[in-house]
Amino acid sequence: MRIIRNYILRECLQPFTLSLTVLTSVFLLGYLPQLANKVINNGVSLTAMSKVFLYYIPILLGYTLPIACLITVILALGQMSSENEILAMRASGIHLLRLLTPLIVVGIALCLVVYILNDRIIPESYDAQTRILQETGSQDPSAMLEPGSFINAFDKYIIFIYRMESDLLYGVRIYEPAPNKPTRTIIAEQGEFVHVPGKDRLMLKLLNGTSDEPNLKDPNNFYKLNFQQSFITMDLSKKSARSDKKSKAMTLKELHNKIKNLRHFSIDPSPLIAEYHRRLAWSLSPLLFILLGFPFAAITHRRAKSANLLYALLFAAPYYILSLACQGMASQNVLNPVLIMWAPNAIALASAIFLNWKLCTR
Repeated sequence: MRIIRNYILRECLQPFTLSLTVLTSVFLLGYLPQLANKVINNGVSLTAMSKVFLYYIPILLGYTLPIACLITVILALGQMSSENEILAMRASGIHLLRLLTPLIVVGIALCLVVYILNDRIIPESYDAQTRILQETGSQDPSAMLEPGSFINAFDKYIIFIYRMESDLLYGVRIYEPAPNKPTRTIIAEQGEFVHVPGKDRLMLKLLNGTSDEPNLKDPNNFYKLNFQQSFITMDLSKKSARSDKKSKAMTLKELHNKIKNLRHFSIDPSPLIAEYHRRLAWSLSPLLFILLGFPFAAITHRRAKSANLLYALLFAAPYYILSLACQGMASQNVLNPVLIMWAPNAIALASAIFLNWKLCTR
């Protein structure tokens, strides 16, 4: 059995290395136009952009490593199946699950690698990218914001936005926490930054929303005020902007502490809960992709490799699309963030168990 185990792992080594390299390179090429735009239009130096480019590699590994596992299983075991090697092993009395066992062990090890990426390495890369771009002297306040993140960089306010398009903000939430008082909340459909000439301040123009205003008779209570247009003046502090981390730059422990802090001020932390559980769920993706790819690879009969790669994409793309869609719903607290973020993993695991059971009972 040791010989078969070593043979399977050896057959998987080259496809894994090649697929991981190719996938990461392709994604990096797709990122180049954004870097070129920053160099040409924003005046960012090539040296700074080169550093940002290098820090983007570990970020991509969080996506490409699990997909590489899926492609590896389908290609390597598909080749063995098409050459009747798996059929010969089964005829010799070797159960298919014994062939899957070494892949499961490797998958668990890679899950640990992805967990470390999601917990430590990727957040540090995001943080390093942010610091490099801020050190270029960019005066664009939107650079301090990130959709899905709670930002404390502006004076006494905590800002959250759901979406950004150029200079326009959509789904704006502004919280003004105060000790021993309820947190004041301002909600607007749209927002836009307006610079104040000659001052280290800026105004945030808000459109179509509601604002909590203190009740004159009871300052500890608020009443809702509807507005079509409103302005909030904010202090643009470079120091505080650098010290404030966006959600993608936080470790899992920092996310957990941030969630507790927001709950203390009665602020809904659903976006951060969704981000926290997305990272945990994606950490299991290498093992899930291996389990999903094995039954299809084991029944390959002289199928072209291009068809196998198509199967890999048909598995990986829906998983990530569904996961990101679930994160969007969880961020808006449409459904329970914890349950919905684990739904793609539950579906993938159930599909993998069913497919492998059908394969082993053939």
